[in-house]
Amino acid sequence: QVQLVESGGGSVQVGDSLTLSCTASGLSFSNYAMGWFSQAPAEGRHFVATISGDGSVVYYADSATGRFTVSRDNAKNTMYLQMNSLKREDTAVYFCAAEGVDYKGKYDLDIGYDYWGQGTQVTVSS
Repeated sequence: QVQLVESGGGSVQVGDSLTLSCTASGLSFSNYAMGWFSQAPAEGRHFVATISGDGSVVYYADSATGRFTVSRDNAKNTMYLQMNSLKREDTAVYFCAAEGVDYKGKYDLDIGYDYWGQGTQVTVSS
């Protein structure tokens, strides 16, 4: 079955950097667009970034533009999220997801994805 496993979360200071990884199995990774979402306590999931199967197309949420970079290595079945200049409001659980049948036109919504990881916690403190 499809499995997505995030790693790389942790506790950092404001202004620090962190790189998250998402390793996939059970699917033809290069055939799937992938996404990152964040979820703060008592909130729903928020879109962060998405990347096409071949890595040539990326989109970011306004809050991530200029600070975060999404990338992938299809040879390793892994997607990354490089997060720079972290802010306290970036504190959340970060999930990776693989596209679903509704991805086109809904890549910034969680309904656009069919497979999800378990999440990794990012905590930013001052």
